[in-house]
Amino acid sequence: MTQSPLHHDGGQLPQSAVWLGWAGVLPFGLLALATWSAPWREPAAQGFLAYGAVILSFLGGVRWGRAMACGASPGQFAASVLPSLWAWLAWFALPPDAALWMLAAGFALVARWDGSGDALAAPASFRRLRLGLSAAVLSLHGLALAGLWVAWP
Repeated sequence: MTQSPLHHDGGQLPQSAVWLGWAGVLPFGLLALATWSAPWREPAAQGFLAYGAVILSFLGGVRWGRAMACGASPGQFAASVLPSLWAWLAWFALPPDAALWMLAAGFALVARWDGSGDALAAPASFRRLRLGLSAAVLSLHGLALAGLWVAWP
């Protein structure tokens, strides 16, 4: 039986995974910048929240796939749906600035979770990529929040 690449700590992620991961940060950047422009502030904030909820849910799906690859416990599968529920609650139930804070907290928690070396094995290159992407996304949450708070005309 061939062992899944998620079961070892060596190896590199495919370059396409790295590029696509970083490309996924671009909408966060564009929307965060747009929150600084009065005519775009509200639609950009809503777009940022929607995209953030989608990506946080995606990270839960990544976790689900990792759980499947290593035969994880039912608790790991249950935990992998938490990012989606967290994101939905933030987007659906909160005003934009509070939702941005909640999504940022969700991204930070998932980054911590993915970087912890828990029972869901992953190559070191995956953990490094997740750390970099998470740092960028969290920084852009800060930029978007600042754009909402600054009262530029």
